Amino acid sequence: MSVLKQIAEYLYIRKKDPNAPRGSFINTMHGINRLSIFMFIIAIIIIIVKLIIRKQ
Repeated sequence: MSVLKQIAEYLYIRKKDPNAPRGSFINTMHGINRLSIFMFIIAIIIIIVKLIIRKQ
């Protein structure tokens, strides 16, 4: 369940935990994770669109 909460925070669906530790390395790590999740979602959307266009 913790992983799903973290992903929700990355995608700005859920508010950040105010008690979570903060630091420059953690902020950098979360930024990179957020970027990779967004890129993954965009890639999935592109693959779905290509599959839909190919079948028509």
